[in-house]
Amino acid sequence: MGIHLTAAAVERVRQYVEREPGSLGLRFGVKRTGCSGWGYTVDVAREIHADDTVVEQDGVKVLINAQSLPLVQGTEIDFVRQGLNQQFAFRNPQAAAACGCGESFTTAD
Repeated sequence: MGIHLTAAAVERVRQYVEREPGSLGLRFGVKRTGCSGWGYTVDVAREIHADDTVVEQDGVKVLINAQSLPLVQGTEIDFVRQGLNQQFAFRNPQAAAACGCGESFTTAD
C-alpha cells in the first residue's frame, strides 16, 4: 500500500512544483495537533531526507518521512474545489476517527 494521488491532485502538485524553483515534489506527513492527535501536513519538498520514502506517480513525487509513513500508508490524496474554496482532501485507511472540527484524526493503534 502506497500513497495514491487523483488526477486533480497530480495536476495541482505539478502547478506547485512549476512555480517553485528547486522544488522536487510534495512533502506529505502528519504532526501532533488537534483533539484527536494527528493532523496532515503538506508542503513543497525542496530536498530529500535520508528517512524519506519517495512515491512517484505520473511524474510527480510525494516524499513521506519515516515517522509519518505508518500513519498515512494507503492514503488517497485528492484536490477538491467547492465554490471559492479549494484544498487537498485525504482518504486515509489508517484513520479510525476524526475530531468534530475536522482538524485531526486518530488511528486504531
